[in-house]
Amino acid sequence: MKSQIGKTEFIDQIQDWGASIVRIADTFTLAGIDTYPEDLLENYSRAVSIAIRLSDSVIDGIDMQPTPLYSSHYSRINALLDDIAIRTTNLLQLNGAQAVPIPASQILDSEKWFSYISHKAVAIAAGIGWQGKSLLIVNPDFGPRIRLTTVLTNADFQPDSPIKNRCGKCNQCKEHCPAGAILGVNTDSHYSTRSEAINLEKCVHQVRDVFGQLPNIAPLICGICIKVCPWGHKTKKTNSVSRI
Repeated sequence: MKSQIGKTEFIDQIQDWGASIVRIADTFTLAGIDTYPEDLLENYSRAVSIAIRLSDSVIDGIDMQPTPLYSSHYSRINALLDDIAIRTTNLLQLNGAQAVPIPASQILDSEKWFSYISHKAVAIAAGIGWQGKSLLIVNPDFGPRIRLTTVLTNADFQPDSPIKNRCGKCNQCKEHCPAGAILGVNTDSHYSTRSEAINLEKCVHQVRDVFGQLPNIAPLICGICIKVCPWGHKTKKTNSVSRI
């Protein structure tokens, strides 16, 4: 449906609430991906992909393992994303559209490691970034130093387009992965399955059974592939805010 708020005004408002990047995906391009429930996208023609930039200083403080500061920062960014998603949902509803906020970080299936929808898949479709060899979304301004959430809506905003993968021959994430889980395989757009890019069993063991046993570290976090990505180092050279 036609929203009563324009796309530029809509994005500006979300960024005023603390988002670093906002893009719009056409959900038609997401057809076939796993969702819960299976018909999650049925009534929504658009997906709003929202990213918040992580603190460079916090990420740079990671060495061979996640730090308590990163653990806390990770949790607070997820909470802020959830807050922004709820505000975004209310903004859309006030302007005559339907909307549903998707939690930033909630695992529904700890065997297959799936949630309601892949925020990464939405971010790729919306053009926030490309999928790196670590499976992380790599943004040209901030690298993988971002966290994501999604708001589904039937507001008829002009969708954004995916961007080209720029990982090239770089294998920094593979070479520094403490679990040896990253295979170093590139992709033009996205991987058909996660197993094409990483050994998920090794990754989960590292973040759950090794790092997850450290004091003051939330389960299922690492941060090393985020730190070492050369695209993330470019954040020190720009203070730009990504818009439309």
